[in-house]
Amino acid sequence: MAEKMTRAERSWVLYDVGNSAFILLVTTTIPIFFKGLAEAEGIDTVYASGLWASVTAASVLILAVLSPFLGAVADYSGMKRRLFLAALALGLAGLAGLCLTANPYAYLALFVAARLGYSACNVFYDAMLTDVTTDARIDRISATGYAWGYIGSCIPFIIGIVLIFTTPFGLSTVQATRLSFALTGAWWGVLTMPLLRDVRQVYCLDDRPDKLRHSIYRLRSTFGKLRRDRRMLFFILSYFFYIDGVYTIMSLATTYGAEVGIDQSQMILALLLTQFVAFPCALLTAKAAEKWGVVRLIRVSIVAYMGICAFGYQLDKAWEFWVLAAAVGMFQGGVQSLSRSHFGKMIPKEEANEYFGLFDIFGKAADFMGPAIVAFCAFVFHSSSFGILGLLILFAVGLALLGKSEQAGD
Repeated sequence: MAEKMTRAERSWVLYDVGNSAFILLVTTTIPIFFKGLAEAEGIDTVYASGLWASVTAASVLILAVLSPFLGAVADYSGMKRRLFLAALALGLAGLAGLCLTANPYAYLALFVAARLGYSACNVFYDAMLTDVTTDARIDRISATGYAWGYIGSCIPFIIGIVLIFTTPFGLSTVQATRLSFALTGAWWGVLTMPLLRDVRQVYCLDDRPDKLRHSIYRLRSTFGKLRRDRRMLFFILSYFFYIDGVYTIMSLATTYGAEVGIDQSQMILALLLTQFVAFPCALLTAKAAEKWGVVRLIRVSIVAYMGICAFGYQLDKAWEFWVLAAAVGMFQGGVQSLSRSHFGKMIPKEEANEYFGLFDIFGKAADFMGPAIVAFCAFVFHSSSFGILGLLILFAVGLALLGKSEQAGD
């Protein structure tokens, strides 16, 4: 970056390095370990894919319902930190539980808890972006968070993979996998500390005794504002559709790969490649946005994801999975970071948590729809391939609505 980051900006970025290690497990080791637990209980592979997609959909739907209210409450002075800590405790507790249980159904329940805690943290974390930086720097800082999150998350992940592949100290593969989960939880917790120390809620509403009731009133008012602001409305609807495909590909890559017969070690290493490719590409995308514009770069990313879905539909070889992983890495960070910063520039700063709660409900509700489509295809057609192809429609709708958002802003 042209200017050095402030201490608050660095600490904000560092949290992304911590929590991204968890989501890397969610896309690799955690679902693969569940597949092993399910097979040990005699659960059919495709049915297990459907179960995993179903609980993924359920977890994001729960948070989608809660996000606007949580965000509205967090806008009051002192509340953001408290709610963030509560969500962090839930996420870390759920991850700790995954280290202990051997029952596939208990594992699913604990995964929901961990995923809810992680996702709720991100509602407040995303809103902190407006506290730590300015509109002039927001695209760069948002992209830097994603970029360093991708590369930094690889550190505990690689340690965990080495443990799983080498099983040192007399560990079994199961014990090594659980230890990798524990290391990720420790990494996430430790790298949260600088954020808690350095980031303060700059923009907030005055505290009041009736904040719960007042939050509901504010939400009704904000939905009314959103309906009147056509540029923001069309953008957030566009985001709902295109981010659906992005999150679904992230969440279900390994379960889909296992279904079509890709070796587990190949999938893990390929998804590790995604992280390394995503690091420079996220930073380059932010730089390119300064010249070509944020919306144009988002549009390019959506079109690229449409090609990824079409390629993924026919995927049945390990080298194809590697190609897909590299392609996702090129566009994943850019579309996420630019969407977040573009929305952050549209909203009133003192109500950032509430608006990012709404942003999150569209993102998380979308993340419900994609896995639900894949789960439906797995159960009904006994194949997830049609679900992957179905994501093409979602990207196309998102692209069309993004165009309407820009027209409304002219």
